[in-house]
Amino acid sequence: MGLWLYILMVALGGLQFQATAAVSSFSIDYENNCFLKDGVQFRYISGSIHYFRIPPAYWKDRLLKMYMSGLNAVQIYVPWNYHEPLPGIYNFSEDRDLEGFLDLVAQLGLLVILRPGPYICAEWDMGGLPSWLLAEPDIILRTSDPGFLQAVNKWLNVLLPKIKPRLYHNGGNIISIQVENEYGSYYACDYDYMRHLLAVFRLYLGKEVVLFTTDGLKESELRCGTLQDLYATVDFGPEINETRAFEQQRLVEPRGPLVNSEYYTGWLDYWGEPHSTKSTAVVTQGLQKMLELGANVNMYMFQGGTNFGYWSGADYKDNYFPIVTSYDYDAPLSEAGDPTEKLYAIRTIIGKFQVVPAGPIPPPTPKFSYGYVSLPQRVAFLDILSLLSPSLPFHSSFPLTFEALKQTHGFMLYRTVLPDDILQPVSLSVLENGVHDLAYVLLNGEYKGTLERDRVNGVNITGQLGDSLDLLVENMGHINFGANNSDFKGLIYNVTLGSTILSDWLIYPLDIDSAVAHEWPPYVPPSNKTTGPTFYTGVFKTPGINQDTYVKFPGWSKGQIWINGFNLGRFWPVRGPQKTLFVPGVLLSTSVLNTVVVLELQNAPSNPKVLFLDRPLLNGTSTFTHKDMK
Repeated sequence: MGLWLYILMVALGGLQFQATAAVSSFSIDYENNCFLKDGVQFRYISGSIHYFRIPPAYWKDRLLKMYMSGLNAVQIYVPWNYHEPLPGIYNFSEDRDLEGFLDLVAQLGLLVILRPGPYICAEWDMGGLPSWLLAEPDIILRTSDPGFLQAVNKWLNVLLPKIKPRLYHNGGNIISIQVENEYGSYYACDYDYMRHLLAVFRLYLGKEVVLFTTDGLKESELRCGTLQDLYATVDFGPEINETRAFEQQRLVEPRGPLVNSEYYTGWLDYWGEPHSTKSTAVVTQGLQKMLELGANVNMYMFQGGTNFGYWSGADYKDNYFPIVTSYDYDAPLSEAGDPTEKLYAIRTIIGKFQVVPAGPIPPPTPKFSYGYVSLPQRVAFLDILSLLSPSLPFHSSFPLTFEALKQTHGFMLYRTVLPDDILQPVSLSVLENGVHDLAYVLLNGEYKGTLERDRVNGVNITGQLGDSLDLLVENMGHINFGANNSDFKGLIYNVTLGSTILSDWLIYPLDIDSAVAHEWPPYVPPSNKTTGPTFYTGVFKTPGINQDTYVKFPGWSKGQIWINGFNLGRFWPVRGPQKTLFVPGVLLSTSVLNTVVVLELQNAPSNPKVLFLDRPLLNGTSTFTHKDMK
């Protein structure tokens, strides 16, 4: 009898669970100007976090700190180019394990506002769009151009079926999904494109899910970025009057919840510009005012993370502005995931409006100062060209772009010879500011100088007929925002020596990361050079701990650094403001020697070494500003 009663109770419990699951719902209540969650009025207080900027080993730590801060939701971008690096090649494993990240969010009881693009901005390379799209040179991105839509359809056919089971009304924790991103800031204003996306999202996700758009406050942005059947939200920072900002939202959404989808807790940094900060007082005052208005708020960013490798994007505002490696963003959680004064102040504000979890926020992760590490082994870049570019070079009469040769990021080498004796200095330049983005000029292997997009247009050289001329071109990040997403990389126009157009090029696509990760150190005679592109290698042993740290570059100029084969990102201390790079402790080994590889592109110190510190330096001063370009 007891057994049958138990079975009956289990069965009834199952029926009750099914009934509860069946009524799970998230919708918009236009009458009462709010969201409804399971039929009850609901307001989210959310924060943005980017799984693609954080090592997977730290995902849970960051999410737990967000939960303990009082948030009830997180907002997540999905970068297309991170998951489809080449056409039809998809990667959702390890650091790209989107579903694993979403599982962790669900385990902590947080809801999800998902922003799958296809364009996301995010200060990410090309705004998340794959640069291989530009292999079709006439493609018109973010429009109803058939070539672009075909690629978008294939991508969403892979992504959205992964999302559907995780929607709130299907038993998951995703309450709303953004379609595109800040489309009103794009020049095209192509409603057919937005209608197409709406139809595709509805096809895969159904009619129940709340779909929305996000745009700035200008009338033109709201006119071109919004569409019927997509709920229109806005974004603005603490400098804006909150009441007036939401009045702009009301112009396109007369009824429904007030939503600030990006409330800026800080801002990004550009190479050569001062480190950006937003005061805690200003941020918290704005947050409180919005919550008093009953608004739903997502704080962008709540934790920024790092642009590891080559993933940082760029902006174009009269000039090209590449974005630094750190995405600290002056956010409530630092680049290393540490709670800040701003976080505790935000938690106090949130506590005035909803219950904050009891207990302390997890403490900062331990940091360690490993000290100086010498890098005694030197190898000139050109001495290992066959290792860095194992396939045969392409021959072309005139330069080709990265995209034409399927080089998605990093570096490419262009080689030709001098057509005549050059006895007096003559300017080597690229027509129409056509270096995208930096070119390191070498003549017979000797470094002669750097051409830089929007800044340095010529390098004077002398030489003899037949001398080897190399231009190592660095992609500093595809433009991620605004009208110019078709940002081709490499030598975009012809190279001239005086009045002569140089021709007959050998072009070497480069895969430096694979060489450093799998075939290092190279077995070639060491180099004595301290100028021009050169690799420097050294090792160090940890004292039995592998804690987070920061690497500084005393006396170095500009380049890239790898630790145990992992590409930490770009360093540029002579330009600033960032002087140190974040090194996650999970990259370090306590059992074997740790290998440090630095590619210095311009000028190295005579005694090459790096310094591991226990704190970051993100606000280093620099004499350079973009005003110097004028």
